Amino acid sequence: MAISDQHILIDDLVLHNIVEYADLHHRDVVLEIGAGTGVLTEELRKRVMAVIAIESDATFAELLNQRFENTNVEVIHDDALKIEFAEFGSSFNKIVSNLPYSISSEITFKLLKYPFEMAVLMYQYEFARRMAASHGSKEYGKLSICVQYRARVELLEIVPPEAFSPEPGVRSAIVRVTPRAPEYEVSDPGFFSRFLTAVFSHRRKKLKNSIAAFTGVKDLKNLGLSGEVLDKRPEELPAAELAMISEKCMIARQERSTSATASRNGH
Repeated sequence: MAISDQHILIDDLVLHNIVEYADLHHRDVVLEIGAGTGVLTEELRKRVMAVIAIESDATFAELLNQRFENTNVEVIHDDALKIEFAEFGSSFNKIVSNLPYSISSEITFKLLKYPFEMAVLMYQYEFARRMAASHGSKEYGKLSICVQYRARVELLEIVPPEAFSPEPGVRSAIVRVTPRAPEYEVSDPGFFSRFLTAVFSHRRKKLKNSIAAFTGVKDLKNLGLSGEVLDKRPEELPAAELAMISEKCMIARQERSTSATASRNGH
């Protein structure tokens, strides 16, 4: 996370709203990623028990250490993508961050591996729309499904470029992410991820074409899917239905592989 990727929030109203959205209490321990000059950090620390502020840039990290010496802020000079948050020695229950946009996807999925109550995060607006999208919209895709499998996503507020210094050149958005139990089952998350990549990489194609190419199965009747479903495009189907189709595709690929192995062995 270089300085060029840091956009410091300078709008007091937006800053106030972020803090309010997080519903902070004195018992809370907040993780902040990309703390920059500490503008948000200052507002957070007034309301909570402790703030763990991660900053990868050495200049900003030194500034933060000086600003928050002997306070309830712990400054971590490191790359948030490379460290294990469990190493801090203290757990956090909330995450509030103006994230560097270049790591939005990677850091979001990393955060979702850890237990927390709520996250209030700033993203580029287009990325936020994709995270929060429902099926039937053009923004709906793999990102929407994979994030919403683990959490509820709410797009709370659109933030203009002039709220930052330097201005990012794009609109931003404040998003609330609340972890929850999955609403459907996926037996092999890795396969489901590959399936979603396959069907949404050609989102204008009908499912029957994408599935045939992905599975190598020519006769899709054996999948037990109706012609109506196979004629749909991936964005038309809710995540739970795509997960069910993925399970059927996985079984079909396994059977095809087993058959091919048996054929090579002369059985």
